[in-house]
Amino acid sequence: MRDNPGGPRVLLRRLRELMAEALEPQERLDRIVREIAANMVAEVCSLYVLRADSVLELYATQGLNPSAVHLAQLKLGQGLVGTIAASARALNLSDAQRHPAFTYLPETGEEIYNSFLGVPVLRAGRTLGVLVVQNRTNRSYRDDEVEALETTAMVIAEMIATGTLARLNRPGVELDLSRPVSFTGQPFNEGVGLGHVVLHEPRIVVTNLFNEDAEQEVRRLETALGSLRISIDDMLSRRDVAFEGEHRAVLEAYRMFAHDRGWVRRLEEAIRNGLTAEAAVEKVQSDMRARMMHMTDPFMRERMSDFDDLANRLLRQLMGRGPEAVAASLPRDAIIVSRTMGAAELLDYPRDKLRGLVLEDASVTSHVVIVARAMGIPVAGQVKGVVSMAENGDAIIVDGEEGRVQLRPQGDVEAAYAEKVRFRARRQELYRELRDRPSVSADGVKVDLFMNAGLSVDLPQLAESGAAGIGLFRTELQFMVAATFPRAEAQELLYREVLEMAGDKPVTFRTIDIGGDKVLPYFNGAVQEENPALGWRAIRLTLDRPGLLRTQVRALLRAAAGRELRLMLPMVTEIGEIFQARELIDREVRHLSRHGYDLPTLLKLGAMIEVPSLLWQLDELMGTVDFASVGSNDLFQFVMAADRGNAQIGDRFDPLSTPFLRVLKQIVKAGRAADVPVTLCGELAGRTISAMALIGLGFRSISMAPAAIGPVKAMLCELPVGKLEALLDDLVAAESGRLDIRAELSQFAADNSIPL
Repeated sequence: MRDNPGGPRVLLRRLRELMAEALEPQERLDRIVREIAANMVAEVCSLYVLRADSVLELYATQGLNPSAVHLAQLKLGQGLVGTIAASARALNLSDAQRHPAFTYLPETGEEIYNSFLGVPVLRAGRTLGVLVVQNRTNRSYRDDEVEALETTAMVIAEMIATGTLARLNRPGVELDLSRPVSFTGQPFNEGVGLGHVVLHEPRIVVTNLFNEDAEQEVRRLETALGSLRISIDDMLSRRDVAFEGEHRAVLEAYRMFAHDRGWVRRLEEAIRNGLTAEAAVEKVQSDMRARMMHMTDPFMRERMSDFDDLANRLLRQLMGRGPEAVAASLPRDAIIVSRTMGAAELLDYPRDKLRGLVLEDASVTSHVVIVARAMGIPVAGQVKGVVSMAENGDAIIVDGEEGRVQLRPQGDVEAAYAEKVRFRARRQELYRELRDRPSVSADGVKVDLFMNAGLSVDLPQLAESGAAGIGLFRTELQFMVAATFPRAEAQELLYREVLEMAGDKPVTFRTIDIGGDKVLPYFNGAVQEENPALGWRAIRLTLDRPGLLRTQVRALLRAAAGRELRLMLPMVTEIGEIFQARELIDREVRHLSRHGYDLPTLLKLGAMIEVPSLLWQLDELMGTVDFASVGSNDLFQFVMAADRGNAQIGDRFDPLSTPFLRVLKQIVKAGRAADVPVTLCGELAGRTISAMALIGLGFRSISMAPAAIGPVKAMLCELPVGKLEALLDDLVAAESGRLDIRAELSQFAADNSIPL
């Protein structure tokens, strides 16, 4: 095409002029295909657009029968055009009619043409249509001609995405970009949210497509690439991410792409063909994504999301946009859609505007899910493909009870979910009526229902839920959302606020639990570890860095002056760690006493049971602490050797299985023998069927997300505990693997009219 005096730059300049003219959509399309045909010396240029019913409809043509426009149709996968749309790959044929996929449409009059070049119209790797040129002579189109047609197709993709062609649709016909899509993932937090999509790392919409000065755009690209590479190198050099194996692997992939000469060369070529730097990134990103989607190597397909993220970072560098701009323009009914995200990132969004969270990855025990649960928003996870199909502002429904997501739902679907929301509101009203009712079973067994918390935003739910107190206050969340280590004064202020809001209800503060998957960006003490979940974290870290624990303990002691203080140590592995921590706490008590500070009236020290080694030290443990709490999330992860953050195996094993229930029963038995209260504060307590199992095992104190207290209390009020305990004794004693305990419990609930 470089032999052609017109060339791609002339074509793009003409397209830019056409886009600026005040034309009707059909006239604009007709002019575009004429310009393409003239520039490429083609006898035919045709545009097919993909509809919501998976049919490709002829929207404009130069050279074929004009009466076939909006009448000629091919199904996805049918004919050459359908094959291109289905595969998202170009076809370059010198004798098109000999291709096995060739389909003749008599209404078009295309039987006289032999050579064929068709390219997919792509946006974010998604096919929106097909652009075709044809000639009578048998010829193969050159690589630069293919590149020029792909560049032109990108321009048309933006026209389709912005809704420019919607006016051309016949009644009842919708384009594929606007079709309803249903996804089935996993339920991570109950509730139903209706709202509009907010992409967590939004796709940048490129509006300035054509350049005036190619060399200037290349320089802009080089500058942005340089900044991008520096930012990635900075992230890799930071010690807080250096020890994160999976995180580091992602960043290494980013660095590999950022320095890839082939990628940069394609970007520069697109610029020299007439695109701006950001339009070049958009084009190459879309082309790359379409190619990688068809790779069979699972590792390379996983890298597709890394490449998308990197390209979006480069676009933000070029366009000077940061994530803060997204939060500022948040709709009032925002549903965040993301591949994955950190707990602190979710808290950046204003709570009053959030209606739900949709994640492609993550597991039910990921910290972002735990935070979302504390915030009381519905969550669906493992919703594969939703990010690439969604656009900012799309209508969306997230069903956190069934893990379903409805993108651009039809009216009847939206109405059905609106009714479901109204039904849930009526059910929540019933739970509110139970708020002041004692948490006592049908046969008179009292079970304390506590709530988990971690931030001041959680505190109003203490009264609203009717919780008996706060069974787990995660103090590390204050550290995770701060830009620097919270000073002692800030910590004391939060702890005092928590205690004042709790009134006469007990609060159990877990000392700071950082490390592993809880990374503080400002913490310089991190070391590189092969397996951080089993490494330097929680009590191990704070005993080695006693200044952290001393500052926190001093703040807690001062905040709890004149009342009981309950402190709990996380991830205890051996009894000696409790002795070390108690000595440090006693030293702080003596220090404050010497300086005339008021102290708590009673100090109780407890430990989390989440490391399996404590199962062989239970008698010693119960003789050392005032109370114990089972951290079922980590304990289950370590007992089953199943990383809770690994989506592939995080949900592989059922906590309601014989081995794990035996572990829990062993802990309850040890607590009763020593007359030491034992609570369970993991996610198990928040689901009615697993809460029922815990009560049947003998737990008389469980702690959960505030929203779970109503359903669990409703279940408890109808529960015959004595009858359930007898059943669970038999089930846990049975041969492992012979019974489906979850099914047995469901049947027990049905037989006894227990609401689950």
